Amino acid sequence: MLSFPSHFQNMHRHLHTYIYINHPHHSHYQHHHHNPKKKQKLFSSYIASSKSVMVSPVLLLSILLASSLSGFALAGNLNQDFDITWGDGRANILNNGQLLTLSLDRTSGSGFQSKNQYLFGKIDMQIKLVPGNSAGTVTAYYLSSQGPTHDEIDFEFLGNLSGDPYTLHTNVFSQGKGNREQQFHLWFDPTKDFHTYSILWNPKHIIFSVDGIPIRDFKNAESKGVAFPKNQPMRIYSSLWNADDWATRGGLIKTDWTRAPFTASYRNFNADACLWSSGMSHCASKAKAPAVPSTKNWLDQELDFTSQEKLKWVQKNHMIYDYCADVKRFPQGLPPECSVV
Repeated sequence: MLSFPSHFQNMHRHLHTYIYINHPHHSHYQHHHHNPKKKQKLFSSYIASSKSVMVSPVLLLSILLASSLSGFALAGNLNQDFDITWGDGRANILNNGQLLTLSLDRTSGSGFQSKNQYLFGKIDMQIKLVPGNSAGTVTAYYLSSQGPTHDEIDFEFLGNLSGDPYTLHTNVFSQGKGNREQQFHLWFDPTKDFHTYSILWNPKHIIFSVDGIPIRDFKNAESKGVAFPKNQPMRIYSSLWNADDWATRGGLIKTDWTRAPFTASYRNFNADACLWSSGMSHCASKAKAPAVPSTKNWLDQELDFTSQEKLKWVQKNHMIYDYCADVKRFPQGLPPECSVV
């Protein structure tokens, strides 16, 4: 029987095609067990068609170049930035703090969290996902605050059979409300090498990027009555765990435990961010060396024309689910943020 802390057991219930109804609000931080609630299939297995689009040679070259340069993220000592939180020895920080690994076997998964809390920032992590037959496994990497009205920014990687693509799942929670899923198949094999997964979070945008290429831009839609994460500091969390009841093809493909242990690897963490301490947000000095991005760069940043073109390329060619296109799921009308241009 797979075991891991109760605050991970109900983690990310809104993934793939299942939403849990009448559940306690996101129990990452409610350190006690709840009876499982009734789950109900609410939204369709909408798959966005992979439309062929004309891509300029310059744009395509820039995308390939960004992927090839993914190894140049700034490196730090992971011992200084993270604590192993669960896994009973299945998570390790190695190579003098330059590498962190999470592993999963039939008994347990593992996880870590950041020592610091952040309120806005640009956060990068290089990750190499579980190789081979990873069906049934989930590697979650996300920012989250605490409590029933928590905020959260999710990257989650749903494993698959050998040769089939990973599903990269993204979601944004604000004031305890999520259900904002977008899913992608990446344009490379994320198990062969490390790639950089970034979150740029400022008062107007949450931009998800892979190797510097934006894949999603969640914009502040407070003018439409949509809460936006801007008041609650968040920690970084990551875990590797078994979810073969839903993770791969809706639970049809189960975890092959003969291939355990499954391992995901992390390196080159960098946070150019405002740290939360003593009830206040403390931002890095703007007077940095020119080679290092200043706070102002990301605090006011939005996508320029070239980045918008890259985003369109990803969403037309690699997006496989978009809640803003799932009219069957929202028969009363799409969520208001879906109309933000």
